[in-house]
Amino acid sequence: MEKKYVITIDVGGTKILSCLVSTDHEIIGRVKEVTDISKGNDHLVSTIAGTITKLLTDYNIKEEDVKALSLGVPGTVNPESGILADAPNLGIKNFNFKEALQKHFNIAVLLENDVNLWGLGILHHEFKNKAKNMLVVCPGTGIGGALVFDGKLYRGSSFYAGEIGHMLVDKRGKLSVSSKAKTFEEQASRTAVVKGIQKDMKAGKKSNILEFTKGKKIKSSALAKAVASGDKLVVKHVKRSCKIIGTLLGSLTTLLNVDTIVLGGGVIEAMGDFMLPEIQKAFDKAVLPEVGREVKIVNTTLGDDAPIYGGLALAEDFLG
Repeated sequence: MEKKYVITIDVGGTKILSCLVSTDHEIIGRVKEVTDISKGNDHLVSTIAGTITKLLTDYNIKEEDVKALSLGVPGTVNPESGILADAPNLGIKNFNFKEALQKHFNIAVLLENDVNLWGLGILHHEFKNKAKNMLVVCPGTGIGGALVFDGKLYRGSSFYAGEIGHMLVDKRGKLSVSSKAKTFEEQASRTAVVKGIQKDMKAGKKSNILEFTKGKKIKSSALAKAVASGDKLVVKHVKRSCKIIGTLLGSLTTLLNVDTIVLGGGVIEAMGDFMLPEIQKAFDKAVLPEVGREVKIVNTTLGDDAPIYGGLALAEDFLG
């Protein structure tokens, strides 16, 4: 019997990762491309289509042997209509991603929020469906979240559940509606950390972060190296981010009574060992003790493979 496949596409603020996965859970191949939002939606879709075509060509796979294309995008998504309602980090509003990609292939296209794919992958592949009530949080260009209640992904009444990056918090991470409040991702994402470092450097404060960038943008790997080198300015901003993340997670746990919190994404993968204790410290101060006592906060062991397995789980549910 010939193998059947699913292709999972994880569209991030900086990169596109497309993966060919067999239905018996073997990752066959990967293709990466840079996310270029400057040339518009059609160019982005064409880039995604190019990664899919490359996988089919490189591994000599027929289109009819691919059962689904599972597409994870960072923003508010309606999986039924295929419309990406709002993706601030991609500069996209009210775009039918499903319809646009379907024009390139005669394969079912499944659209989902990117962190929901992380949640599905972590739930089904890492925890083997044993996590009952779980919150997945991925800091990166922005901050996304996914919710699992009673062992199932919770999408909400209009599919937008989990958008924690847009919650308003103060500079300590506490929920706030004051004039000084900003969104969670404006305060604590990798983007926010980098902006804070750059602002301080322009004001004359010292950092060795540029030694690790090779003349390019400050990425998670550079932040991790700067932290490991003892760069006080970078450490300050990363710790600030951790405090905000931990404080908000404490408030959310008091509200939702989850038993597990899983952190993922490039920032966590690069320096989770440094960040997790700082996040835990802030969490313990913010959460209602009776609720937070048994909560496990962990880094995913799947890394960038989490949304790949999530895309496979999404396809398996679709295929029945």
